[in-house]
Amino acid sequence: MKLIKSLSMAALPALMFAACSQNKSSSGENKRTVFFDKAGMDTTVSPGENFFQYANGAWYKNTEIPASESGWGSFYVLYDENLKDLKKILEEASKDSKGANEQKVGDFYVSGMDTAAIDKRGYEPVKPLLARIDAVKSPKELVNFAAGSFKEGESFLFSFFVGPDDRISTKNAVNFQQSGLGLPNRDYYFNTDPENQKIRREYVKYIAKLFTLTGTDSVVAKKNADAILKLETEIAKSHFTPVELRDPVKNYNKFAVAEFQKQNPDFDMKDLLSRLSLKTDTILVGQPGYYKALAGLLKSQPLDLWKNKLKFEALSSSASALSTPFRKARFDFYGKVLNGQQKEQDRWKQMVSKTDQGLGDLLGQLYVERHFPADAKERMLKLVDNLQKVYQSRIEKLDWMSPETKKKALEKLNAFTKKIGYTDKWKSYDDVEISRSKYYENLQSIAKHDYKEMTGKLGKPVDKTEWFMTPPTVNAYYNPAFNEIVFPAGILRFPFFDNNADDAINYGAIGAVIGHEMTHGFDDQGRQYDKDGNLKDWWTKQDAEKFTKKADGVVKQYNNYTVLNNLHVNGQLTLGENLADIGGTAIAYDAFKLTDQGKSDGKIDGFTPDQRFFLAYAQVWRIKSRDELLRTRISTDPHSPEMFRVNGPLSNMPQFYKAFNVKPGDKMYRAENERVKVW
Repeated sequence: MKLIKSLSMAALPALMFAACSQNKSSSGENKRTVFFDKAGMDTTVSPGENFFQYANGAWYKNTEIPASESGWGSFYVLYDENLKDLKKILEEASKDSKGANEQKVGDFYVSGMDTAAIDKRGYEPVKPLLARIDAVKSPKELVNFAAGSFKEGESFLFSFFVGPDDRISTKNAVNFQQSGLGLPNRDYYFNTDPENQKIRREYVKYIAKLFTLTGTDSVVAKKNADAILKLETEIAKSHFTPVELRDPVKNYNKFAVAEFQKQNPDFDMKDLLSRLSLKTDTILVGQPGYYKALAGLLKSQPLDLWKNKLKFEALSSSASALSTPFRKARFDFYGKVLNGQQKEQDRWKQMVSKTDQGLGDLLGQLYVERHFPADAKERMLKLVDNLQKVYQSRIEKLDWMSPETKKKALEKLNAFTKKIGYTDKWKSYDDVEISRSKYYENLQSIAKHDYKEMTGKLGKPVDKTEWFMTPPTVNAYYNPAFNEIVFPAGILRFPFFDNNADDAINYGAIGAVIGHEMTHGFDDQGRQYDKDGNLKDWWTKQDAEKFTKKADGVVKQYNNYTVLNNLHVNGQLTLGENLADIGGTAIAYDAFKLTDQGKSDGKIDGFTPDQRFFLAYAQVWRIKSRDELLRTRISTDPHSPEMFRVNGPLSNMPQFYKAFNVKPGDKMYRAENERVKVW
């Protein structure tokens, strides 16, 4: 589990801003001239009552979420635009390839678009895997099979990655994590509210459906599904909660292989590592309780039940690459039930996303050649540098931190690596074999390549030039092990960034994104890593206690926010992202005030520079989600719902109060002693 702190939900499937006027430049390219959507506002709402509604209310009321989406808004729109750009690239590559890269991505895209050929094969591609599971004769053979499957592009029983040792960030280590659940996290197995009970019933139906599609009698399939849910419920008892998973110290447990073997005698760890192609004397185990429970359940539960569970996992993970009935079954549960989508996305969108996921550096090269101008990178670097200087000034002026801790905080801030646009070292996919007619096998070839690439890191120094998002990604992240802030080319477009926009727009949008990622280096998790990316306590005891007290105020503030019939935001789960939103917005504002526009009173669209800054921030976060997705996010997502990503941070900023005349009695007004200020 890499501790990478992203800006938004991990994956967004994809209404344009109403006032996005564009003119043609002299070069013939579209040049945006209007950067703020006044028509999307609801000025009947007071800014101090609900600023999200004031800035976005008309848009929110008039926007219909497309049937194929679980939500709609800024991230989705930009993601959708990027998909269209990538589609053009892939369609050209599939017709008239000019080089190996174009040929590979083009052929992969074609293989997934040929649903007639995929449907004709049914579930034939996965039959050999199901047969190998059927042939297992003992729990030991089951473990051996699971370990050996990773090299073949599969994964069962175990979850692990090769990446930096949190306490020795220059050294790669094997990191084992909890696994074994088909629902989003452990809470889905134990919560007794009607919604979770319904999800579990639908999950059982999904499991049974996959079995019946392979010819299993419906009564037997239902029995198998019920048993698998019970087994996963037992597994879930050993899992850390989403909040527990946020504690980097609790999730850092180093073992000598021999020591782990002694504590878990039912696992031949040395043999297991050999089958996984991992040569090491030490391992990291994030959640040791899972592996202890797994060993016990492998002994206590019937072998046939375990085999059925693995067959279900094989079918479920492969379903999107199999015939229509399998694809539909998977969508009906994970798309409809969990996220509220009414129909599947167009196939071309699915395949563009799959190509980006599987062959990201090949497709990324083609993307940046066409859609990421050099001047955009130059302007972004200037923005990042400006915010970094402001952050330094703010740390120096903190009234709650000692000089000793400040010195180390500043060292960390100034050690940030800044990655903008795309990698300088593209990955090679020479060992990936792609056929225009075999989509399933193409996915397997990519999975084998990925596994080989990952395991090849073991025994080598950590490569801190590596990127963990592809260039077209509409997101950004902070990686504590690398102490880096990363902004892919995909997010450096309107409404987040436009080279022609005034500073209020860019600082309110991408500036707040930059500040957000910087603040992750100093949130409740990131602050535990030093300037070199090591999990190491560099705080004085007194300063750590002061930080914790301030962070508790953030938890309390966000715990009071509710959605869907009084379903509360989990302030502890969302703490890191809330701290990043609060800090990022404040830092971006201070940086904006150093610009000529920030120092002026000149109005644009009838708004002062300060008002325009806050409105730009609010419109970046205008997203409308289906109830099902909101419910899933409350349980799983470390990001707060978008309304609170706007109202929460701004309610702590006196500059916002002044800009919109927010006064005591307004809903967003917080007494001065209740306002949160950490960074």
